[in-house]
Amino acid sequence: MQLRLTRTAAAAVRRGHPWVYREGLARPPERLDTGASVELADDAGAFLARGLYDAASPIAVRVFDHAPGPALDAAALGARVLRAVARRDGRFGEDTTAYRLCNGEGDRVPGLVIDRYADVAVLRLDTDAWRPHLAGVAAALSAPLAARGVTAIGLRVGGDGKKLDALAGRTPPDRVLVREHGMAMEVDLAHGQKTGAFLDQRENRARVRALSAGRRRALNLFSYTGGFSIAAALGGAAHVTSVDIAAAAHATAQRTFRANGVDPGAHAFVSADAFAFLEQARARGDRFDLVVSDPPSFAPSERARARALGAYRKLHAAAAAVLAEGGVLCAASCSSHVTAEDFAGTLDDAAVGRGDLRLCELFGQPEDHPTLPAWPEGRYLKLAILS
Repeated sequence: MQLRLTRTAAAAVRRGHPWVYREGLARPPERLDTGASVELADDAGAFLARGLYDAASPIAVRVFDHAPGPALDAAALGARVLRAVARRDGRFGEDTTAYRLCNGEGDRVPGLVIDRYADVAVLRLDTDAWRPHLAGVAAALSAPLAARGVTAIGLRVGGDGKKLDALAGRTPPDRVLVREHGMAMEVDLAHGQKTGAFLDQRENRARVRALSAGRRRALNLFSYTGGFSIAAALGGAAHVTSVDIAAAAHATAQRTFRANGVDPGAHAFVSADAFAFLEQARARGDRFDLVVSDPPSFAPSERARARALGAYRKLHAAAAAVLAEGGVLCAASCSSHVTAEDFAGTLDDAAVGRGDLRLCELFGQPEDHPTLPAWPEGRYLKLAILS
């Protein structure tokens, strides 16, 4: 079926943006099944691209390519996913067993993410348009992934209970131990965030490990399962304080410490709101030589952007207040609606309340999380290092 786009939507597709919002359709179809393969055309009827339709999402079409061809079916979709997987071949050695195999829009396979955790692959769908094709895609992936050492394929699902369904191969375990640059890390596949862990912070955890040498006291805010915490401890920080409001996450963090031969009893795990902890630490006169702040997204939508910037300023001021002279502040944001320039503005002298810090480096996503030049929404991750 052909869908014509408004001029604005057509221009975005020509630039390479992978989404067509419903208001970008000149005439939305009255009846078209989710998962249907569609052709996109401009207002004159000239071919633009091919994609998958979603009848319920505000994003009506995910764009796959700009060349005419047969309808997108399970075989064609599986082949596209495998091309993304093949691009990772040879990029990671035995010391890193957790990484992204397919980054959705960034790999021109919009709406599908696949993360590898040792011998388990976990799929996450960002659109129901994949569901009619999922069984065929899983069948196409099974043998090629098995040849790469993946023996279980699971699907991330919603709800409050177990969040992982088996798709192919053996039943995925609830927990798995992976390695990042030699550092062991336990991942809760059944109940953890995202597909189990935040793999986009892998290289930043390695950076924190390098920055921790010789540090006496390190603080990890919004510590979750303690990835930055164990990185700091292994890097040489004598004492690491992990702060997260979710007490259950600390148990996973402590098992990760033990898996690396580090006694969690020599460090602190605090179940508290990060803002409240920082206020109390400031009042006590506590100071830390390294502070890592990696909060959840403060801006889930563009409307929340102004409020998010205010929250970042408040957080960064509080973190800077407990940062020792000569210390290092690592501040992260995963909000796609906050640009790198916006984020840097929440770390200026006025925001942090001190004039001795410099922005030394600003990082984005690692190589296995590629994005597209015309898709600014994909450039969501920022890590600013100040000293």
